[in-house]
This record gives sequence, C-alpha cells and structure tokens, in this order.
Amino acid sequence: MKKIEVVLIEDDPMVQEVNRAFVDKVDGFTVTGIASTDEEGLEKLKELEPDLVLLDIYIPKKNGLDLIRQLRQDQIDVDIIAVTAANDIHTIKTLLRNGVTDYVIKPFTFERLQKALTQYKNVYHQFHQVKEVSQEKLDEVMSKNKHQKKESLPKGVHEHTLNQIFNYLQNMDEAKSAETIGTEVGLARVTVRRYLSYLETIGKVEMELTYGTIGRPIQLYRLKR
Repeated sequence: MKKIEVVLIEDDPMVQEVNRAFVDKVDGFTVTGIASTDEEGLEKLKELEPDLVLLDIYIPKKNGLDLIRQLRQDQIDVDIIAVTAANDIHTIKTLLRNGVTDYVIKPFTFERLQKALTQYKNVYHQFHQVKEVSQEKLDEVMSKNKHQKKESLPKGVHEHTLNQIFNYLQNMDEAKSAETIGTEVGLARVTVRRYLSYLETIGKVEMELTYGTIGRPIQLYRLKR
C-alpha cells in the first residue's frame, strides 16, 4: 500500500528532527520534505505534492494561519495537521474553520502524534479506495475518529492545563515544588502534582529531593535538561 507522503513546516531544526523521527516511526508514512518558512513550505508543497503537511503556526514571516489561507485560496490539495504551542480558542477555531484535520498542542507525546497520524491514515485509505461513499460508511469513519480523539491523553490530563504548566516550567530559572508552581499558575497543588507526574513519566520533567529545616524531603521539579 502506498505510503502517505508528509512535508514538515517547522522553523526549529531540533524539532524538525524530532518530528521527522516521530513520523518515520508510524507505519505507512514517509517524510518527503522539510521547510523552515512559509515561502519554503509553499515551494515544497507545490514541488512535492504531498498528501499531508505537519504545520507549526509560529513560523517566520507569514504565520501558519496565513499560509493555510493561501493554500486554500490557491486550491492546493493537501491535508493539514497543526502542530503548535498555540492553544487559544480563537486560533483553534480559525484553524478548524480552515479545514485542519487535527490539532496537536505542544508539548505532545509520540503517542498523541501517532494517534493523529493513524486516525488520518484510516480516513485517507477509506476515501482513496472508492469513488463514492455511503452515509453509513461516512458515519462509521467519523465515529471512529471521534473515539480516537477522546483517548489522546490519560484520564484526568487535559491538553490546555498540561500546556499551561509546561509553559510555566519553560520560564523557570530553578526547580520548584508543586505547591509553588500551583500558586503561581493558579492551580491546586494536587492538580499540579498530577500533571508533573505525567510529564515525569514521559521524560519531559525531572524531580529532585531537597530537605527543609525540619528534615522533611521536598520534591522539586524542573524541565529535563
């Protein structure tokens, strides 16, 4: 079966390689091109004619939203998965209205991207095997997609809160306790600890122990170096 061809549009070279490695790990996909700017990305899309583009919204010159609008205006036949740290409702609604097939918020795990790609692959092959589709078949495909989206993160972990805590961690100069982090981001300590534990299990955060004046150990957290 033909592999789904993917172009990555991302300005950070390190993230480019991580995303390439993630895509290559998913069966049925291959990265055929990488671009760092909107102009380079548009050129790659016209040259390579891929099936799918993984697009970061925050790229130099034109932002990703402008590029999506141009792609739709020029009727370039490519599907789009947005992979970005942008998590405000206006941006999300605008992207969905412009036809992105999925929206993966940074920081994300390989498993989350894998589900987005697997979901896309299922729809891609369903729609490319036939010229027409019945309402029943369409409903079946869409129902599977909704079910897969709900399972993207563990129970009790929500993307918005996860991104809020991760963004705060990125700006920290030193390791801090869950209680301190919770106070500064406006969340309960128990909630912050749950998210920190999740980030620790996926290798994004490291925990260290220190001892206070009464000898009781305090857990401090920071992004993994």
